[in-house]
Amino acid sequence: MIPHLKKLAIAAAFAGCVSTGLSQAAKLDANLPEYTPVSGISGKLTSIGSDTLNNLMTYWAEDFQKIYPNVKIEVEGKGSSTAPPALISGTAQLGPMSRKMKAEEVDAFEKKYGYKPRMIGVSIDALAVYVNKDNPIQSLTLQQVDAIFSSTRKRGGKDIKTWGDLGLTGEWASKPLSLYGRNSASGTYGFFKELTMKNGDYKSSVKEQPGSASVVQGVENELGGVGYSGIGYKTSGVRALDIADKAGPIVANQANAESFKYPIARYLYVYINADPSKGPDPIVREFIRFVLSKNGQDDTIKDGYFPLPAKKAAEFLESSGCM
Repeated sequence: MIPHLKKLAIAAAFAGCVSTGLSQAAKLDANLPEYTPVSGISGKLTSIGSDTLNNLMTYWAEDFQKIYPNVKIEVEGKGSSTAPPALISGTAQLGPMSRKMKAEEVDAFEKKYGYKPRMIGVSIDALAVYVNKDNPIQSLTLQQVDAIFSSTRKRGGKDIKTWGDLGLTGEWASKPLSLYGRNSASGTYGFFKELTMKNGDYKSSVKEQPGSASVVQGVENELGGVGYSGIGYKTSGVRALDIADKAGPIVANQANAESFKYPIARYLYVYINADPSKGPDPIVREFIRFVLSKNGQDDTIKDGYFPLPAKKAAEFLESSGCM
């Protein structure tokens, strides 16, 4: 049986989760390698895909171009679902996605090229449920998150329409929730639907936004707002709620995201086209090497996400064929 919200809030207060966890800066694994430049890298790179990764891809592009001034990189972030067709058509060499490719997307790529695309984890995200900074609520269970956003409520909870339904009192008791989410082109939309809602249906009252920043902005501007978005889009006007399991509230910090103890943690990915007989193009290879280096993972922290542990970065580098 899921504990009552007030008990979760008390537990969160004792743990100091909200006030301390998110204020702690993420740290790089000291064992991540420094990036070592090579000669002869020039040309154009195009990245098409995830909005969640848009800012981070831009950071990486800018720093990569400082190392290789003869490289030009274009970044377009309109949603993860735009990455597979761009890779298949060859209009992009980099396909950032905030979810894994679906089986049909992999099949479509393999049908054209005769081999599967390479999936590379590039950072860790604690997908956050945000509320306005002045909202007193501290934590939610996954059942409550499902009951807030889903019309089908596959986790079994009762429909939640007001903040009073979540245990808030006084002026908050009758205040309705104002729901913000992503549109269906977004990998975050699909990931959130699968993980928190068990592939249930979204409520028609969810205000679908074209980008992660606009979800957070909506919550920031509306006292009763609640929405989901990547941890890298957190602003001073919102708070990321703890997500509780049977043991109590779990803060969205680096340790909990890295261990996947935080229930809505995920890897963020970049997909590439790499012929097994030839390997990736040199410019793609070096970009991925940069991203998975200490230099690239430092950009991950700058953008508000969590860097990969050195061991995991090495595994992704090896599987990418970019070593």
